[in-house]
Amino acid sequence: MINANKFFIIALVAMFNLSAVFASDHRGRSEQAGIYYAYGTVTDVQPIMRTVQVTTPREVCWDEPVRQTHYGPGRHGSFTSTVVGGIIGGVVGNQFGGGRGQDAMTVAGALLGASIGRDAAYRRQAYTQTSYVNERRCEVEEVVHEEQRLEGYQVAYRFNGRNYMTRSANDPGNRIRLRVQVNPVAD
Repeated sequence: MINANKFFIIALVAMFNLSAVFASDHRGRSEQAGIYYAYGTVTDVQPIMRTVQVTTPREVCWDEPVRQTHYGPGRHGSFTSTVVGGIIGGVVGNQFGGGRGQDAMTVAGALLGASIGRDAAYRRQAYTQTSYVNERRCEVEEVVHEEQRLEGYQVAYRFNGRNYMTRSANDPGNRIRLRVQVNPVAD
């Protein structure tokens, strides 16, 4: 059985050894690893800007005149084409059939000829009318412009009487945190 005094001494030695491994003072020193953290005094901060091209889509619309053609029926003017068509049709119809059949063919030929004559005259007299109507047209165009973008900061600082320069993603303010590593030099 372990005596209470021996247990206390063993625990005290173990704590001492652990404290030596992880020893650090109020400034964040890790003497075992040769690394500690300190602060340098910032002497100058300059933003680092970069010019970039930005493309933005924009809808552009306008009214465009569009030609429209309208076709209309012919005007009723002279009946000459109808009468001439009827006469020619009657003469042709009269050449076919016999007896009352010849009369029927004459009438049918006259009607058909009159219809053909009327249609021909109608086509000749048909009109076209042209007008313009505004239609809305739109398209998307890409507008390119330049912008200034912040990429970081060029920071000048002083530590242990010497001047240094670094680049930082953020403005550090009046002081900058430093990681200091001490390495022995072999002779």
